Amino acid sequence: MAKEAFRETTKASSLPKTEFIPKSKRSVLQTMAPILFNTIGTDHGDYIEQEEVHVKNPHLDSMEEDILYHFDLGTKTHNLPEMFGDIKFVCVGGSGNRMKSFAQFIHRELGLPGDMDDIRDICAGTDRYSMYKAGPVLSVSHGMGVPSMSIMLHELIKLLHHARCRDVILFRIGTSGGVGLAPGTVVVTKQAMDSFLQPQFEQVVLGKVIVRSTDLDQGLAEELLSCAAEIPDLPTVIGNTMCTHDFYEGQGRLDGALCSFSTEEKLEYLHRAYDAGVRNIEMESTVFAAMCHACGLKAAVVCVTLLNRFEGDQINSPHRVMLDYQQRPQLLVSHLIKKRLGLIQ
Repeated sequence: MAKEAFRETTKASSLPKTEFIPKSKRSVLQTMAPILFNTIGTDHGDYIEQEEVHVKNPHLDSMEEDILYHFDLGTKTHNLPEMFGDIKFVCVGGSGNRMKSFAQFIHRELGLPGDMDDIRDICAGTDRYSMYKAGPVLSVSHGMGVPSMSIMLHELIKLLHHARCRDVILFRIGTSGGVGLAPGTVVVTKQAMDSFLQPQFEQVVLGKVIVRSTDLDQGLAEELLSCAAEIPDLPTVIGNTMCTHDFYEGQGRLDGALCSFSTEEKLEYLHRAYDAGVRNIEMESTVFAAMCHACGLKAAVVCVTLLNRFEGDQINSPHRVMLDYQQRPQLLVSHLIKKRLGLIQ
């Protein structure tokens, strides 16, 4: 049976209108609804752009309650605007422990009150994901691979929508395999590509293939690259990222339990990827980019390379080196957050 494919497009008219609030009205509005404004940093410009987080699901409006099952949260059991309404930045990464460490790190970097060791897991009632809040920053684990990321993103985007968050920026921070890059290089994704080197994400819905764009915000990518230039010893490039559905065969590794190709075939594939602008490989970027783009969310993928795949398949650097590499995307994203909040120039 022939596979049907449908390309999904987002009409500009379906997006909420942008509301601008003059400075003269801010003090009153901050008193009425302080959760919608940053309490850190200084104002920039004459207006604050108010862009709501929106979902593309008309059925949600008719639901009496929305249970975010994998977060152990819900619209009736929790006051989501009170808990999350001040969120401006969301950082997601694979490991729960890593995202807890990031939450503690950003707590210290922003100079927030309280002990960073007291940050608790908001999703402690479930063992699927971990979530930590540090001021206007939410740190969430997404597990490994497209399915786990997709489930988390559905509930995260609904959470931000129900909490009435505005002007939110999402970052995926993590690790990857480099393609023609030295280990330790940070890659800011220009386009997320699938295993066929196409900038798209395919989702099977009711037996049909929906094709979604994986466009990411290029202005945000350039802003991250500019921030990297201000941080010593942080090699950073902008390049395409290939997202696969597997760590071994799907990424052309020769060291899995199964392998049906030669070394020459592996290298030929990696060279084709390199020629298509791919500079790193991971397993979540396409669905992350597609869902953020579909919901009108500004987003970036920032991953460090742990090895150069032209030189091998196994990750064998010392543990202390791995820890240093893993902290590099965190350093870069935290630098941008601090600049956005006016904490540094």
